[in-house]
Amino acid sequence: MDQDSTTDSSSRNWAVAAHLCGAFGGYLIPFGGVLGPLLIWLTKKEDDAFIGEHALEALNFRITFWLAMLVCVPLAFVVIGIPLALAAVVGSWVLGIVAASKASAGESYRYPFCLRLVTG
Repeated sequence: MDQDSTTDSSSRNWAVAAHLCGAFGGYLIPFGGVLGPLLIWLTKKEDDAFIGEHALEALNFRITFWLAMLVCVPLAFVVIGIPLALAAVVGSWVLGIVAASKASAGESYRYPFCLRLVTG
């Protein structure tokens, strides 16, 4: 999708923040990876559809990521969980940065391998 000329820089910045909070927020506060996109979605979804779309996508991806981590914990006892968890962490960083760059350009982005459990 091409850049949307009607999406202003403030909207793009909020959308980028939703993705980056999701990707890196958990390192600042517990569950920050989920709380950041959730708070942005709850406060901005009514004001701007672009922000709401990106924050909801980031939230759903973070929930999917944490579910994957829950699966990796018992699998760590049979060794396969450790490389799976590392791959999931690196993948979440990469996909979060890709999503943030798409949001910065004013484009929509859908995470691959994402369960869309929260709908808006």
